[in-house]
Amino acid sequence: MKNNILSALIGAGIVLTAVAIVSSSSDELHPVEARPSTVKPFELPEQMSIAGESMPMERLDVQESLDREILVNSYWQSNNLLMLKRSDKWFPVIAPILAAEGIPEDFKYLALIESGLQNIVSPAGAAGPWQIMKTTGREAGLIINSEVDERYHMEKATRVACAYLKEAYGKFGNWTLAAASYNMGMAGTARRLEEQKVNSYYDLRLNSETARYVFRLAAVKHIHEHLSEYGYVYHQTEGYTLPDFDTVQVQGAVASWVDWAQERGMTYKDLRLYNPWIRSSKLTNSSNNTYSILVAK
Repeated sequence: MKNNILSALIGAGIVLTAVAIVSSSSDELHPVEARPSTVKPFELPEQMSIAGESMPMERLDVQESLDREILVNSYWQSNNLLMLKRSDKWFPVIAPILAAEGIPEDFKYLALIESGLQNIVSPAGAAGPWQIMKTTGREAGLIINSEVDERYHMEKATRVACAYLKEAYGKFGNWTLAAASYNMGMAGTARRLEEQKVNSYYDLRLNSETARYVFRLAAVKHIHEHLSEYGYVYHQTEGYTLPDFDTVQVQGAVASWVDWAQERGMTYKDLRLYNPWIRSSKLTNSSNNTYSILVAK
């Protein structure tokens, strides 16, 4: 009897042990999976510049402001990877225009922080990759109406942004304030400088968005130029690309862009994708403008 009880207890123990082993092997994480992600602060660079202009890195407030933007942007990995991929698509279009217009190449990152290189509309009504307001766009010669909005035309919008930045540089005498004014406006920036009796962006007390703006520009530039230091593994072949295009000139009205696209062997979706400045299913073209339509080969 005692032997039977002992045998039963031993058997039950073996079963429980087996269950525990199976449970452990199926439910517990592998040691690598259980290890938390490495989250750490980064050492700030000793020197930083925007458009060739040095940032006063010896100042504690500058260090803290830059540190905030580096931390926020470096740990927003999904957004950073998307921006990198879109940069591979659009920087080859933007950079040559900046060079031709005499604008420092660093300003390609301004379009990146403005829109993520997307055709978005801000709550204030700024639109396109460079976030241009209607008034600014029209004053610069862009066509903006219910059927056509050239703020979504990458090349034309980039040239408008260049014209603005050149004017701002002429007004303020440095690219840092020109960049800040792209967010705040030239009049607002000039007013703050006069009110506070200073001549440097870094000495201005500003609204939170503009106060962060140049630091965000600097941080995104720095992260993208030193990816491995911030834990990113990214190969240029992983970025997005544009197809090769044929260009078709349209001088008159178009009754239906859907029909127009189908006649040229493309979908209406592709027509709007590669020509986002088209904002309607038709083109009245009462002013008899000539439009260049990109058709993917």
